Amino acid sequence: MSTSLSILVIDDNRIRASIIEQGLRDAGHDRVILIDQMDGLVRQITDIDPDVIVIDLENPNRDQLEHIFQISRAVRRPIAMFVDKSESGSIEAAVDAGVSAYVVDGLKKERVKPILDMAISRFRAFSRLANELEEAKSELADRKTIDRAKGILMKSRGISEPEAYDLLRRTAMNQSRKIIDVAQSLIIASGLLEG
Repeated sequence: MSTSLSILVIDDNRIRASIIEQGLRDAGHDRVILIDQMDGLVRQITDIDPDVIVIDLENPNRDQLEHIFQISRAVRRPIAMFVDKSESGSIEAAVDAGVSAYVVDGLKKERVKPILDMAISRFRAFSRLANELEEAKSELADRKTIDRAKGILMKSRGISEPEAYDLLRRTAMNQSRKIIDVAQSLIIASGLLEG
């Protein structure tokens, strides 16, 4: 992993924060920023714009965890979270919220770097999957739109499906546009003519 990462450590306990900071510095990370104030956390994170976030909560209550989970959903960064105790369901809630590594009772400076590396790897893998899913959804929506436009052409012009697609493709090429854009325009125009 790159040692030029900007790492934000969030911990209201200065002694525990220093364990994490030392573990990161021992691993060669010199851009470590500490926050010990939980108020206005989203704004602080936005201002700092770290590459990775490490959160340490000694004995988190349900409200603290929910607050951290809301933050993790909002900032979209790799997050490693250390907690001393965990209630049932907290790990699942952390994963659902996008926390990349959730470590119970494991705060030792020599463990910080491997856990951080794993959090970054898991975040990247999850981000890739999320992007692929979004692309697949977009392609499916585009395909449905194109199919609808082909249906309009087939009905209005009395042509076959391949002919309708060919007409959409030729029109897109002639207008230097994408087929999906031509299909959307056709659907809008058809809706105006029917109304």
